[in-house]
Amino acid sequence: MNFVVDFGNTRVKAAIFDGSEPQHSYFFNSVNDLTEALKQIPAFNNCLIASVNTVIFSATTPIPLNNLYKSAATLGSDRIAASVGAYSFYPNQNVLTIDAGTCLKYNFVNAQNEFLGGAISPGLTMRLKAMNTFTHALPLIELDKNFVDLIGTDTKNSMLSGALIGAVAEVDGIISKYLLNYANLQVVLTGGDADYLGKQLKNRLFANQNLLLYGLNTILNYNLEK
Repeated sequence: MNFVVDFGNTRVKAAIFDGSEPQHSYFFNSVNDLTEALKQIPAFNNCLIASVNTVIFSATTPIPLNNLYKSAATLGSDRIAASVGAYSFYPNQNVLTIDAGTCLKYNFVNAQNEFLGGAISPGLTMRLKAMNTFTHALPLIELDKNFVDLIGTDTKNSMLSGALIGAVAEVDGIISKYLLNYANLQVVLTGGDADYLGKQLKNRLFANQNLLLYGLNTILNYNLEK
């Protein structure tokens, strides 16, 4: 049994795997919540931890991909784990993984199983916070995942349209650019805001909320087998 943990920017995700499939998935708001939950989590044999703030799992950890990122030392463990998770479902294929969390992270692995890189842009909540932080008059607006209006008829809805509908247009546009350059492209969506984006995007994709955990489990098994 494997236990894998991903310490993200906003929450902690974990799972117990038996082979390649998760038996239990967990989401925590803090490390303290995880610590308390460990008392109830089933016994496991192996563990792998990824964090944006530690080097427990880092760019130097062996992975089943050829990492061609030029600044590998600064590559976030979450981007690696998500890409390996997508690879576990679609090996030997062109795969664009989109992680819709605090930031929108685009990660591309080609059909030769090479991680090339991608892009990073502000996530949905970050876009709303930025408008409040860097202006004098715009208010702080809460993310509303039921919002779908193109035309905002007041300041609040105009900000929601710019942040949310704008993000949808960005993601669809980037997917379209990849489709022009790479044949048989598989698009995989994950992250806390994947539910909203998945309903709005025109391009077809595969959504998996536990993609990072699949990636960590694949990396753990890959290292155990070496």
